[in-house]
Amino acid sequence: MDSVRTPDSETAEPSVTPAPDSLGRKVRSAARWSLINTVVMRLGNFATGILLARFALGPAQWGVYGIAQTVLLVLLSANELGVSLAIVRWDGDPRRFAPTVLTLATATSGLLYAALFVSAPAVAGLLDTPDASGVLRVMCLCLVIDGVAQVPAGFLTREFAQGRRMLVDALNFLLSTAVTLTLAFAGWGAMSFAWGAVAGNIAALVGCALAAPGTLRFGWDPQQARALLKFGLPLAGASLLALAVVNVDTMVVGSTLGGVSLGFYVLAFNMSGWPVRVISEAARRVSFAGFSRLADSPQALAQGFSRALGVLVTGTVPLCVLLGGLAAPVVHLVYGGRWLPAADALPWLMALGLVRIGCELAYDCLVATGQRRSLILTQALWVLALVPVLIVGARLGGIVGVSQGHVLVAAGLVVPAFLHALGRAGIGLAHIARACAWPFFGGAVMTLVIVAAKHLFGDGTPALLVIGPAALACYAVCVLPGRRFLLGSRTPETA
Repeated sequence: MDSVRTPDSETAEPSVTPAPDSLGRKVRSAARWSLINTVVMRLGNFATGILLARFALGPAQWGVYGIAQTVLLVLLSANELGVSLAIVRWDGDPRRFAPTVLTLATATSGLLYAALFVSAPAVAGLLDTPDASGVLRVMCLCLVIDGVAQVPAGFLTREFAQGRRMLVDALNFLLSTAVTLTLAFAGWGAMSFAWGAVAGNIAALVGCALAAPGTLRFGWDPQQARALLKFGLPLAGASLLALAVVNVDTMVVGSTLGGVSLGFYVLAFNMSGWPVRVISEAARRVSFAGFSRLADSPQALAQGFSRALGVLVTGTVPLCVLLGGLAAPVVHLVYGGRWLPAADALPWLMALGLVRIGCELAYDCLVATGQRRSLILTQALWVLALVPVLIVGARLGGIVGVSQGHVLVAAGLVVPAFLHALGRAGIGLAHIARACAWPFFGGAVMTLVIVAAKHLFGDGTPALLVIGPAALACYAVCVLPGRRFLLGSRTPETA
């Protein structure tokens, strides 16, 4: 494929490709910091969620929060029109076009927020959650803050500076959690999430600006702007479709089944996202930049993608199997008995979470290799197939039917589409099979062990202490033959 160039490519300095060992070290170091960051932040969010669910908020308030969070995430996917990815992807000195990126991102974010502010009551009413109107107006202030922060955050990603990024995220977490807990226990309900999110995003903006000094400079170059929009709009469209895939269910449940069912579903969906957030999110902070460096070498890209997928799947499968197979005792132990209806949907959502991890890594790879058309078509197919299936599932089976519909569309339609697109990028089925074979075998053995152990020890909370360690031990034995592939040689192709 042709290299993506900056708008001033005629005068841009040649891109300096890092030496193989240097790139490998950068990727591995960034991956370690990113994993530590994600694990620490997610454990903190996990503990905060337990406190709120047990002592401060009920299912209906979680439903309001779920609606507001869904709308925010969908808008965030397109708030800067995809132009900030040029900071990571384009060759040359990014400081030449960063001021134009910042101006575009800030302007479009501000316009989106203005439109949301005016339409918030109508959006909340359409989703059968009128109480969400005020929460939407406050929480979506994060749109503007995020738009400004995209440029310094992009520089941190480009430089693999995940150590500095961890400090920024820690600042975000501490402030947002403090505000959310304080307001929730003071009786502010779902609005506590909104103000907490705003406070955390302000802290993140300040932290990013300090970690990447000199990057918050506004400017405008019409030629750069045209090139940035040509580059970013397809990516923003693909990102919007990707967010719609994992958020349209919230809208379907809210408008079809009501706020209480939505609260149970949001809790189950958040639980199913634990492996996705802890493992996949850590990888994605490095994967796009890493794949971009390998995009011009199909063999290196295929090897790098295969090994990255193998690591992700190996770490995710046991978490998904444990949470799915022991859904009821886990929900009861963590959140309390009133949240048990959420456990019915959790096994299916864990299967969806495993599929999402692979699809998200494929998404980053396709973006890095410039296959935006294939990406958009795949995401559009996913959304178009998903909406009617989820509506039928909600009417026939409640939140369980919605979860089953998700898995049906993802496994039966979307995975083959992504495999086809990856094949066009030079990543064949053999690479995918090699990455997934041992983890999937281990997951199947884990499932059998859990089913058999539940017959012996029951489905209560004490059984977790016996079943969990036994299943994990079996999984570890099963995946040992694949350890050499996962560790590999320390070259940029396998980093």
